[in-house]
Amino acid sequence: MPAGPRGGRTQLEIVATRKGMFGIEGTGDTSGFGGLVSIIAMAPAAERPYGSWFDEVVDVLVEVLTEQGLDPDAVLEKVVVDRGELTIFVAREHINTVSRALRDDQDLRFELCLGVSGVHYPGDTGRELHAVYHLFSVTHSRQLRLEVTCPDADPHIPTVVDVYPGNDWHERETWDLMGIVFDGHPSLARTAMPDDWVGHPQRKDYPLGGIPVEYKGAVIPPPDNRRSYR
Repeated sequence: MPAGPRGGRTQLEIVATRKGMFGIEGTGDTSGFGGLVSIIAMAPAAERPYGSWFDEVVDVLVEVLTEQGLDPDAVLEKVVVDRGELTIFVAREHINTVSRALRDDQDLRFELCLGVSGVHYPGDTGRELHAVYHLFSVTHSRQLRLEVTCPDADPHIPTVVDVYPGNDWHERETWDLMGIVFDGHPSLARTAMPDDWVGHPQRKDYPLGGIPVEYKGAVIPPPDNRRSYR
């Protein structure tokens, strides 16, 4: 872990603070954990040496980007090593370039993308939506993660379908449920929700809604009428 400026402590990127066991708001907490405070924080940037094969991959990627006339510091936002896994945060306008370099360079050869999924951090101001790509190298038997962020007000990220064609449906699903628009996608459309559906149901600020359901003589109220457990 990198040393922070205060007494060698790592400075966390705190994006939210949750109170209670279930994040209840506006009602009593009967769980007995009403005084619990949970900090929601992003993993900090790692410092070298990263360990394992991580340094080699990052060094080769930096070399490839430099050869293409790009500034690696402007392309790669940060490198995170957490729980033995490597995550590279990429500026959204460069995701296609980085993906192609990771796929094509002989020392990298991440030939397979296992898909993209979305994450919503409402408290991560200006970076509320995250697209997460899992890449696997069949040649070198290695796996890493790419993460790209975009603001809720401008939820656009370039598609990587031309690099990893198998991402076609994954990008559609992420658009459908999270609302991330993948620019350049050949046919961005909903996969689970009806075409005329308003909103994206897996965002954390999406209203629950629903209808009451009768079961064995008892009526189960819709989620928005129940207690607000997250």
